[in-house]
Amino acid sequence: MTATILIAEDHMPSLELMRYLLKANGYRTLVAEDGATAIAMARLERPDLIVCDLQMPGLNGYEVLNALRADPTLKGVRMIAVTAFSMLGDRERVLTAGFDGYFSKPIEAETFVEQMEPFLPVELRAPRGQSS
Repeated sequence: MTATILIAEDHMPSLELMRYLLKANGYRTLVAEDGATAIAMARLERPDLIVCDLQMPGLNGYEVLNALRADPTLKGVRMIAVTAFSMLGDRERVLTAGFDGYFSKPIEAETFVEQMEPFLPVELRAPRGQSS
């Protein structure tokens, strides 16, 4: 069984690219286009990993992070921040806030899944080495 990954992203091209790449590599994906939906979906579906944009309508990525870290049943779910903001110091601020990882947008389609997988338990990673 491979991981279930929640993508919290309001920018449709980014959302669709991440979803396509993850599904093409064997992952089950869930989608939330705003922070409140991301929290509700995480509570309902219990994903193995959350990829979360920092700038979304309503609740931003930091607010989503804080809400999920305050929930005893979800505080251990790993969260990766994805943002178009990639100024000096942004990565450190994101990690200090409690995110487990940080990717800047636009994501690199060729390496996104490979970079995301270390945040998953080995047993939930998609099998590699299959020819297409």
